[in-house]
Amino acid sequence: MNVSIQFLGAAQSVTGSKHLLHFDDFQVLMDCGLFQGLKKLRQRNWDPFPMDVSEVEALVISHAHIDHIGYLPKLVKEGYDGPIYCTTATADLMRIMLLDSAKLQEEEAEWARKKGYSKDRATKQIYTVEDAESTFRLLVPYEFDEDVYLIDNIRLKFHNAGHILGAAWVELNVEGKSQQKTIVFSGDLGRYNQPVLRDPVSMTQTDILLVESTYGDRENLSEDPSEEFAKVVYEAMERGGCLLIPAFAVGRTQTVMYYLKTLMDANRIPKVPVYLDSPMAINVTQLYKRHFTYHKLRDQDLQYNESIFDYEFFNYYRSVPASQSINEIRKNAIIVSSSGMCTGGRILHHLFHRLQRPDDTILFVGYQARGTRGRRILDEEETIRIFGQDVPRKMQVRRIDGLSAHADKSELLRWVNTLKEYPKRTFLVHGEVDSAEVMQQSLQEVGWANVHIPDYQEQHTLFAEI
Repeated sequence: MNVSIQFLGAAQSVTGSKHLLHFDDFQVLMDCGLFQGLKKLRQRNWDPFPMDVSEVEALVISHAHIDHIGYLPKLVKEGYDGPIYCTTATADLMRIMLLDSAKLQEEEAEWARKKGYSKDRATKQIYTVEDAESTFRLLVPYEFDEDVYLIDNIRLKFHNAGHILGAAWVELNVEGKSQQKTIVFSGDLGRYNQPVLRDPVSMTQTDILLVESTYGDRENLSEDPSEEFAKVVYEAMERGGCLLIPAFAVGRTQTVMYYLKTLMDANRIPKVPVYLDSPMAINVTQLYKRHFTYHKLRDQDLQYNESIFDYEFFNYYRSVPASQSINEIRKNAIIVSSSGMCTGGRILHHLFHRLQRPDDTILFVGYQARGTRGRRILDEEETIRIFGQDVPRKMQVRRIDGLSAHADKSELLRWVNTLKEYPKRTFLVHGEVDSAEVMQQSLQEVGWANVHIPDYQEQHTLFAEI
Protein backbone atom coordinates (compact mmCIF):
# COMPACT_ATOMS: atom_id res chain seq x y z
CA MET A 1 0.00 0.00 0.00
CA ASN A 2 1.20 3.49 -0.89
CA VAL A 3 0.22 6.26 1.52
CA SER A 4 0.48 9.99 0.78
CA ILE A 5 -0.93 13.25 2.09
CA GLN A 6 -1.92 16.60 0.63
CA PHE A 7 -2.43 19.70 2.78
CA LEU A 8 -5.52 21.57 1.61
CA GLY A 9 -5.82 23.97 4.54
CA ALA A 10 -4.38 25.02 7.91
CA ALA A 11 -0.95 24.94 6.23
CA GLN A 12 1.05 27.98 7.32
CA SER A 13 -2.25 29.39 8.57
CA VAL A 14 -4.68 28.68 11.40
CA THR A 15 -7.91 28.15 9.47
CA GLY A 16 -9.40 25.99 6.72
CA SER A 17 -8.19 22.71 8.22
CA LYS A 18 -8.20 19.97 5.54
CA HIS A 19 -5.70 17.12 5.22
CA LEU A 20 -6.27 14.59 2.45
CA LEU A 21 -4.82 11.11 2.93
CA HIS A 22 -4.44 8.69 0.02
CA PHE A 23 -4.28 4.98 0.90
CA ASP A 24 -3.76 3.67 -2.65
CA ASP A 25 -7.14 4.53 -4.18
CA PHE A 26 -8.93 5.06 -0.84
CA GLN A 27 -9.11 8.78 0.06
CA VAL A 28 -9.77 10.07 3.59
CA LEU A 29 -10.18 13.78 4.37
CA MET A 30 -9.31 14.76 7.93
CA ASP A 31 -11.25 17.90 8.87
CA CYS A 32 -13.15 20.08 6.43
CA GLY A 33 -12.97 23.68 7.62
CA LEU A 34 -13.66 27.15 6.27
CA PHE A 35 -10.86 29.62 5.74
CA GLN A 36 -11.11 32.80 7.82
CA GLY A 37 -9.05 35.95 8.25
CA LEU A 38 -7.00 37.27 5.35
CA LYS A 39 -8.90 37.89 2.13
CA LYS A 40 -6.59 35.68 0.07
CA LEU A 41 -7.47 32.82 2.44
CA ARG A 42 -11.21 33.51 2.51
CA GLN A 43 -11.35 33.49 -1.29
CA ARG A 44 -10.38 29.80 -1.25
CA ASN A 45 -13.80 29.00 0.24
CA TRP A 46 -15.37 29.68 -3.16
CA ASP A 47 -12.77 27.79 -5.18
CA PRO A 48 -13.67 24.33 -6.50
CA PHE A 49 -12.43 21.47 -4.35
CA PRO A 50 -9.02 20.48 -5.79
CA MET A 51 -10.10 16.95 -6.69
CA ASP A 52 -13.24 15.09 -7.70
CA VAL A 53 -15.36 15.08 -4.53
CA SER A 54 -16.81 11.68 -5.42
CA GLU A 55 -13.33 10.17 -5.02
CA VAL A 56 -13.25 11.02 -1.30
CA GLU A 57 -14.37 7.87 0.54
CA ALA A 58 -14.54 9.08 4.15
CA LEU A 59 -14.38 12.23 6.26
CA VAL A 60 -12.92 12.32 9.76
CA ILE A 61 -13.65 15.36 11.93
CA SER A 62 -11.56 16.28 14.98
CA HIS A 63 -13.93 18.87 16.51
CA ALA A 64 -16.75 21.27 15.75
CA HIS A 65 -15.14 24.67 15.29
CA ILE A 66 -16.03 26.27 11.96
CA ASP A 67 -12.41 26.34 10.76
CA HIS A 68 -12.54 22.52 11.02
CA ILE A 69 -16.14 21.77 9.87
CA GLY A 70 -17.41 24.86 8.06
CA TYR A 71 -16.69 23.58 4.53
CA LEU A 72 -18.69 20.36 5.00
CA PRO A 73 -22.00 21.58 3.49
CA LYS A 74 -20.16 22.85 0.40
CA LEU A 75 -18.44 19.49 -0.04
CA VAL A 76 -21.77 17.68 0.29
CA LYS A 77 -23.36 20.17 -2.11
CA GLU A 78 -20.61 19.31 -4.62
CA GLY A 79 -21.39 15.61 -4.38
CA TYR A 80 -19.79 14.05 -1.29
CA ASP A 81 -22.07 11.28 -0.02
CA GLY A 82 -19.88 9.17 2.26
CA PRO A 83 -19.68 8.87 6.05
CA ILE A 84 -18.59 11.72 8.31
CA TYR A 85 -16.93 10.21 11.38
CA CYS A 86 -16.76 12.22 14.62
CA THR A 87 -17.47 11.96 18.35
CA THR A 88 -21.04 12.03 19.64
CA ALA A 89 -20.64 15.49 21.19
CA THR A 90 -19.08 16.82 17.97
CA ALA A 91 -22.07 15.51 15.99
CA ASP A 92 -24.48 17.40 18.25
CA LEU A 93 -22.39 20.56 18.06
CA MET A 94 -22.15 20.35 14.27
CA ARG A 95 -25.92 20.53 13.96
CA ILE A 96 -25.84 23.84 15.82
CA MET A 97 -22.67 25.27 14.31
CA LEU A 98 -23.37 24.56 10.63
CA LEU A 99 -26.95 25.84 10.75
CA ASP A 100 -25.70 29.01 12.41
CA SER A 101 -22.92 29.36 9.83
CA ALA A 102 -25.42 29.09 6.98
CA LYS A 103 -27.84 31.54 8.58
CA LEU A 104 -25.06 34.05 9.20
CA GLN A 105 -24.01 33.84 5.56
CA GLU A 106 -27.62 34.40 4.57
CA GLU A 107 -28.01 37.45 6.82
CA GLU A 108 -24.64 38.99 5.92
CA ALA A 109 -25.20 38.52 2.18
CA GLU A 110 -28.62 40.15 2.45
CA TRP A 111 -27.20 43.02 4.53
CA ALA A 112 -24.39 43.57 2.01
CA ARG A 113 -26.85 43.63 -0.88
CA LYS A 114 -29.18 46.00 0.97
CA LYS A 115 -26.43 48.43 1.96
CA GLY A 116 -24.55 48.07 -1.31
CA TYR A 117 -21.20 48.07 0.46
CA SER A 118 -19.87 44.98 -1.26
CA LYS A 119 -19.93 44.00 -4.90
CA ASP A 120 -17.81 40.89 -4.54
CA ARG A 121 -18.37 37.41 -3.16
CA ALA A 122 -19.53 38.76 0.21
CA THR A 123 -23.00 39.13 -1.30
CA LYS A 124 -23.09 35.40 -2.12
CA GLN A 125 -23.46 32.41 0.16
CA ILE A 126 -21.02 29.53 0.14
CA TYR A 127 -23.92 27.28 1.14
CA THR A 128 -27.49 27.49 2.44
CA VAL A 129 -29.37 26.21 5.47
CA GLU A 130 -30.71 23.42 3.28
CA ASP A 131 -27.15 22.43 2.33
CA ALA A 132 -26.22 22.32 6.01
CA GLU A 133 -29.21 20.16 6.89
CA SER A 134 -28.38 17.69 4.13
CA THR A 135 -24.98 17.16 5.77
CA PHE A 136 -26.39 15.78 9.03
CA ARG A 137 -27.65 12.52 7.51
CA LEU A 138 -24.02 11.54 6.84
CA LEU A 139 -22.82 11.87 10.46
CA VAL A 140 -21.52 8.65 12.02
CA PRO A 141 -20.74 9.41 15.68
CA TYR A 142 -18.64 7.36 18.10
CA GLU A 143 -17.42 7.72 21.66
CA PHE A 144 -13.78 8.21 22.61
CA ASP A 145 -11.56 5.10 22.34
CA GLU A 146 -13.98 3.04 20.23
CA ASP A 147 -12.57 1.09 17.29
CA VAL A 148 -13.90 2.37 13.97
CA TYR A 149 -12.99 0.53 10.76
CA LEU A 150 -12.99 2.80 7.71
CA ILE A 151 -12.15 -0.30 5.67
CA ASP A 152 -10.83 -3.69 6.80
CA ASN A 153 -7.21 -2.56 7.14
CA ILE A 154 -7.67 1.05 8.35
CA ARG A 155 -8.77 1.47 11.97
CA LEU A 156 -9.70 4.84 13.49
CA LYS A 157 -9.84 5.89 17.13
CA PHE A 158 -10.82 9.22 18.68
CA HIS A 159 -9.01 10.28 21.87
CA ASN A 160 -9.87 13.23 24.08
CA ALA A 161 -7.98 16.38 22.97
CA GLY A 162 -9.39 18.65 25.68
CA HIS A 163 -9.88 21.64 23.34
CA ILE A 164 -13.68 21.98 23.28
CA LEU A 165 -16.58 19.68 24.07
CA GLY A 166 -16.07 16.46 22.10
CA ALA A 167 -12.73 17.50 20.59
CA ALA A 168 -10.49 14.58 19.64
CA TRP A 169 -7.06 13.77 18.40
CA VAL A 170 -7.24 11.13 15.71
CA GLU A 171 -5.32 7.87 15.54
CA LEU A 172 -5.26 5.88 12.29
CA ASN A 173 -3.76 2.38 12.28
CA VAL A 174 -2.97 1.04 8.82
CA GLU A 175 -2.34 -2.65 8.07
CA GLY A 176 -0.27 -3.15 4.94
CA LYS A 177 0.81 -6.43 3.38
CA SER A 178 3.93 -6.64 5.52
CA GLN A 179 3.84 -3.74 7.99
CA GLN A 180 1.54 -1.83 10.33
CA LYS A 181 1.81 1.96 10.52
CA THR A 182 0.23 4.64 12.70
CA ILE A 183 -0.75 8.19 11.74
CA VAL A 184 -1.80 10.67 14.43
CA PHE A 185 -3.52 14.01 13.82
CA SER A 186 -3.69 16.24 16.89
CA GLY A 187 -6.63 18.35 15.77
CA ASP A 188 -6.56 21.28 18.18
CA LEU A 189 -5.15 20.44 21.60
CA GLY A 190 -6.53 21.94 24.77
CA ARG A 191 -4.74 23.08 27.88
CA TYR A 192 -3.92 21.11 31.01
CA ASN A 193 -5.47 21.67 34.46
CA GLN A 194 -8.47 23.62 33.16
CA PRO A 195 -11.65 24.07 35.22
CA VAL A 196 -14.13 22.91 32.57
CA LEU A 197 -12.53 20.36 30.22
CA ARG A 198 -10.41 17.33 30.97
CA ASP A 199 -6.71 17.11 30.08
CA PRO A 200 -5.67 15.90 26.62
CA VAL A 201 -5.06 12.15 26.59
CA SER A 202 -1.44 11.18 26.00
CA MET A 203 -0.20 9.26 22.98
CA THR A 204 2.63 6.72 23.12
CA GLN A 205 3.51 5.82 19.52
CA THR A 206 3.11 7.05 15.97
CA ASP A 207 5.04 6.88 12.72
CA ILE A 208 3.57 10.07 11.29
CA LEU A 209 2.46 13.04 13.39
CA LEU A 210 0.39 16.03 12.31
CA VAL A 211 0.34 18.49 15.20
CA GLU A 212 -1.10 21.95 15.58
CA SER A 213 1.24 24.89 16.25
CA THR A 214 -1.14 27.77 16.96
CA TYR A 215 0.79 28.81 20.08
CA GLY A 216 4.03 27.10 19.10
CA ASP A 217 5.94 30.30 19.86
CA ARG A 218 4.28 31.31 23.14
CA GLU A 219 5.05 29.97 26.59
CA ASN A 220 3.90 30.41 30.13
CA LEU A 221 0.26 31.23 29.54
CA SER A 222 -1.19 31.52 33.04
CA GLU A 223 -2.61 28.27 34.37
CA ASP A 224 -4.96 30.26 36.61
CA PRO A 225 -6.09 33.40 34.79
CA SER A 226 -8.71 34.29 37.42
CA GLU A 227 -6.61 37.08 38.96
CA GLU A 228 -5.96 38.72 35.60
CA PHE A 229 -9.61 38.25 34.63
CA ALA A 230 -10.80 39.82 37.89
CA LYS A 231 -8.51 42.81 37.35
CA VAL A 232 -9.87 43.47 33.84
CA VAL A 233 -13.50 43.20 35.00
CA TYR A 234 -12.90 45.43 38.02
CA GLU A 235 -11.12 48.12 35.99
CA ALA A 236 -13.84 48.07 33.31
CA MET A 237 -16.57 48.61 35.91
CA GLU A 238 -14.53 51.31 37.71
CA ARG A 239 -14.15 53.14 34.40
CA GLY A 240 -17.93 53.50 34.33
CA GLY A 241 -18.58 51.56 31.14
CA CYS A 242 -19.37 48.03 29.99
CA LEU A 243 -17.15 45.04 29.29
CA LEU A 244 -17.58 43.35 25.91
CA ILE A 245 -16.18 39.82 25.54
CA PRO A 246 -16.11 38.23 22.06
CA ALA A 247 -16.13 34.49 22.75
CA PHE A 248 -16.44 31.38 20.66
CA ALA A 249 -19.85 29.82 21.26
CA VAL A 250 -18.23 26.45 21.86
CA GLY A 251 -15.72 26.35 24.68
CA ARG A 252 -14.70 29.90 25.53
CA THR A 253 -18.22 31.12 26.33
CA GLN A 254 -18.77 28.35 28.85
CA THR A 255 -15.33 28.87 30.44
CA VAL A 256 -15.93 32.63 30.67
CA MET A 257 -19.24 31.98 32.44
CA TYR A 258 -17.53 29.60 34.84
CA TYR A 259 -14.97 32.24 35.82
CA LEU A 260 -17.55 35.02 36.09
CA LYS A 261 -19.68 32.95 38.46
CA THR A 262 -16.80 31.81 40.65
CA LEU A 263 -15.32 35.32 40.84
CA MET A 264 -18.69 36.84 41.75
CA ASP A 265 -19.32 34.16 44.38
CA ALA A 266 -15.92 34.94 45.89
CA ASN A 267 -16.69 38.71 45.81
CA ARG A 268 -13.61 39.29 43.67
CA ILE A 269 -15.58 41.19 41.02
CA PRO A 270 -18.77 43.27 41.26
CA LYS A 271 -22.05 41.38 40.91
CA VAL A 272 -23.29 43.00 37.71
CA PRO A 273 -25.63 41.67 35.02
CA VAL A 274 -24.01 39.35 32.47
CA TYR A 275 -25.71 39.18 29.07
CA LEU A 276 -25.04 36.09 26.97
CA ASP A 277 -26.14 37.40 23.60
CA SER A 278 -25.66 34.46 21.28
CA PRO A 279 -28.45 32.00 20.49
CA MET A 280 -25.87 29.50 19.30
CA ALA A 281 -23.87 29.76 22.53
CA ILE A 282 -27.07 29.25 24.53
CA ASN A 283 -27.85 26.09 22.56
CA VAL A 284 -24.28 24.86 22.99
CA THR A 285 -24.41 25.47 26.72
CA GLN A 286 -27.38 23.10 26.96
CA LEU A 287 -25.23 20.35 25.39
CA TYR A 288 -22.86 20.52 28.36
CA LYS A 289 -25.72 19.21 30.47
CA ARG A 290 -26.28 16.31 28.04
CA HIS A 291 -22.64 15.32 27.54
CA PHE A 292 -21.57 15.51 31.18
CA THR A 293 -18.92 12.78 30.84
CA TYR A 294 -16.93 15.01 28.47
CA HIS A 295 -16.17 17.72 31.05
CA LYS A 296 -15.68 18.48 34.75
CA LEU A 297 -18.63 20.79 35.37
CA ARG A 298 -20.83 18.14 36.92
CA ASP A 299 -18.26 17.74 39.70
CA GLN A 300 -18.22 21.52 40.17
CA ASP A 301 -22.02 21.64 40.24
CA LEU A 302 -22.11 19.19 43.13
CA GLN A 303 -20.21 21.72 45.22
CA TYR A 304 -22.63 24.54 44.48
CA ASN A 305 -25.85 22.47 44.39
CA GLU A 306 -26.84 24.34 41.24
CA SER A 307 -25.78 24.48 37.63
CA ILE A 308 -22.85 26.72 36.74
CA PHE A 309 -25.03 28.11 33.95
CA ASP A 310 -28.16 28.77 36.05
CA TYR A 311 -27.01 31.84 37.93
CA GLU A 312 -29.04 34.85 39.06
CA PHE A 313 -26.77 37.37 37.29
CA PHE A 314 -26.75 35.53 33.96
CA ASN A 315 -29.22 36.72 31.31
CA TYR A 316 -29.70 34.68 28.12
CA TYR A 317 -30.84 36.71 25.12
CA ARG A 318 -32.10 34.94 22.02
CA SER A 319 -34.31 37.47 20.24
CA VAL A 320 -33.10 40.34 18.07
CA PRO A 321 -35.07 43.01 20.05
CA ALA A 322 -33.51 41.75 23.29
CA SER A 323 -30.06 41.90 21.71
CA GLN A 324 -30.67 45.43 20.45
CA SER A 325 -31.78 46.58 23.89
CA ILE A 326 -28.25 45.89 25.22
CA ASN A 327 -26.97 48.79 23.11
CA GLU A 328 -28.77 51.18 25.48
CA ILE A 329 -26.84 49.94 28.53
CA ARG A 330 -24.06 52.42 29.24
CA LYS A 331 -22.38 51.01 32.37
CA ASN A 332 -22.10 48.18 34.88
CA ALA A 333 -22.72 45.25 32.54
CA ILE A 334 -20.77 42.42 30.94
CA ILE A 335 -21.72 41.33 27.43
CA VAL A 336 -20.59 37.97 26.04
CA SER A 337 -21.26 37.44 22.35
CA SER A 338 -19.89 35.58 19.33
CA SER A 339 -18.03 35.20 17.08
CA GLY A 340 -14.75 34.99 18.96
CA MET A 341 -12.67 36.64 16.21
CA CYS A 342 -15.38 39.25 15.46
CA THR A 343 -15.80 37.89 11.94
CA GLY A 344 -19.60 37.73 12.13
CA GLY A 345 -22.56 37.30 14.44
CA ARG A 346 -24.11 39.64 16.99
CA ILE A 347 -20.74 40.82 18.28
CA LEU A 348 -20.55 43.07 15.19
CA HIS A 349 -23.62 45.04 16.21
CA HIS A 350 -22.23 45.54 19.71
CA LEU A 351 -18.91 46.67 18.27
CA PHE A 352 -20.65 49.03 15.86
CA HIS A 353 -22.25 50.81 18.84
CA ARG A 354 -19.44 50.52 21.40
CA LEU A 355 -16.13 50.94 19.56
CA GLN A 356 -16.38 54.73 19.89
CA ARG A 357 -17.11 54.66 23.63
CA PRO A 358 -13.83 55.26 25.54
CA ASP A 359 -15.39 54.06 28.80
CA ASP A 360 -16.16 50.64 27.35
CA THR A 361 -13.63 47.79 27.26
CA ILE A 362 -13.24 44.84 24.91
CA LEU A 363 -11.57 41.73 26.31
CA PHE A 364 -10.16 39.05 23.98
CA VAL A 365 -10.01 35.58 25.50
CA GLY A 366 -9.10 33.54 22.40
CA TYR A 367 -6.72 33.45 19.46
CA GLN A 368 -7.17 36.21 16.85
CA ALA A 369 -6.03 35.13 13.38
CA ARG A 370 -4.33 37.53 10.99
CA GLY A 371 -6.77 39.45 8.85
CA THR A 372 -9.71 39.06 11.25
CA ARG A 373 -11.52 42.04 12.68
CA GLY A 374 -10.55 40.85 16.15
CA ARG A 375 -6.84 40.92 15.26
CA ARG A 376 -7.15 44.47 13.91
CA ILE A 377 -8.84 45.63 17.12
CA LEU A 378 -6.21 43.81 19.19
CA ASP A 379 -3.53 45.64 17.20
CA GLU A 380 -5.37 48.84 18.15
CA GLU A 381 -5.92 50.10 14.62
CA GLU A 382 -7.51 53.55 14.61
CA THR A 383 -10.58 52.55 12.60
CA ILE A 384 -12.36 49.22 12.17
CA ARG A 385 -14.57 48.50 9.18
CA ILE A 386 -18.00 47.20 10.20
CA PHE A 387 -21.06 47.02 7.93
CA GLY A 388 -19.24 48.98 5.25
CA GLN A 389 -18.30 51.86 7.57
CA ASP A 390 -14.95 52.78 9.10
CA VAL A 391 -15.74 53.09 12.80
CA PRO A 392 -13.20 54.93 15.01
CA ARG A 393 -11.82 52.72 17.78
CA LYS A 394 -11.78 54.51 21.12
CA MET A 395 -12.73 51.71 23.50
CA GLN A 396 -10.14 50.09 25.76
CA VAL A 397 -8.54 46.86 24.47
CA ARG A 398 -7.45 44.02 26.75
CA ARG A 399 -6.34 40.41 26.23
CA ILE A 400 -6.00 37.38 28.49
CA ASP A 401 -4.02 34.54 26.92
CA GLY A 402 -4.65 32.17 29.82
CA LEU A 403 -8.27 31.72 28.74
CA SER A 404 -7.33 30.41 25.31
CA ALA A 405 -8.56 26.94 24.38
CA HIS A 406 -5.25 26.16 22.65
CA ALA A 407 -2.28 24.53 24.34
CA ASP A 408 0.72 26.84 24.62
CA LYS A 409 4.23 25.90 23.55
CA SER A 410 5.10 24.09 26.77
CA GLU A 411 1.85 22.15 26.71
CA LEU A 412 2.29 21.18 23.06
CA LEU A 413 5.77 19.88 23.88
CA ARG A 414 4.41 18.10 26.96
CA TRP A 415 1.89 16.28 24.76
CA VAL A 416 4.31 15.24 22.01
CA ASN A 417 6.97 14.21 24.52
CA THR A 418 4.79 11.36 25.79
CA LEU A 419 5.93 9.45 22.69
CA LYS A 420 8.31 6.59 23.45
CA GLU A 421 10.11 7.16 20.13
CA TYR A 422 10.29 10.14 17.80
CA PRO A 423 7.97 9.95 14.77
CA LYS A 424 9.59 9.21 11.43
CA ARG A 425 8.02 12.41 10.10
CA THR A 426 6.27 15.34 11.76
CA PHE A 427 4.16 18.03 10.08
CA LEU A 428 3.37 21.27 11.89
CA VAL A 429 -0.09 22.46 10.85
CA HIS A 430 -2.71 24.94 12.05
CA GLY A 431 -0.22 27.68 12.88
CA GLU A 432 1.06 30.84 11.27
CA VAL A 433 4.60 30.58 9.93
CA ASP A 434 6.31 32.39 12.81
CA SER A 435 4.82 30.15 15.51
CA ALA A 436 5.38 26.97 13.47
CA GLU A 437 9.04 27.84 12.91
CA VAL A 438 9.65 28.35 16.64
CA MET A 439 8.05 25.01 17.40
CA GLN A 440 10.03 23.34 14.63
CA GLN A 441 13.26 24.64 16.16
CA SER A 442 12.21 23.50 19.65
CA LEU A 443 11.62 19.96 18.41
CA GLN A 444 14.82 19.82 16.38
CA GLU A 445 16.88 21.01 19.34
CA VAL A 446 15.88 17.92 21.33
CA GLY A 447 16.58 15.48 18.51
CA TRP A 448 13.48 15.34 16.35
CA ALA A 449 14.26 14.78 12.68
CA ASN A 450 12.11 15.42 9.60
CA VAL A 451 9.97 18.19 11.11
CA HIS A 452 8.26 19.97 8.23
CA ILE A 453 5.99 23.02 7.86
CA PRO A 454 3.85 22.23 4.78
CA ASP A 455 2.46 24.87 2.48
CA TYR A 456 -0.99 24.99 0.89
CA GLN A 457 -1.65 22.05 -1.49
CA GLU A 458 1.78 20.57 -0.80
CA GLN A 459 1.95 16.78 -1.19
CA HIS A 460 4.15 14.20 0.54
CA THR A 461 4.57 10.46 0.26
CA LEU A 462 4.37 8.99 3.75
CA PHE A 463 4.99 5.33 2.96
CA ALA A 464 6.12 4.10 -0.46
CA GLU A 465 5.13 0.49 0.19
CA ILE A 466 3.83 -1.24 3.30
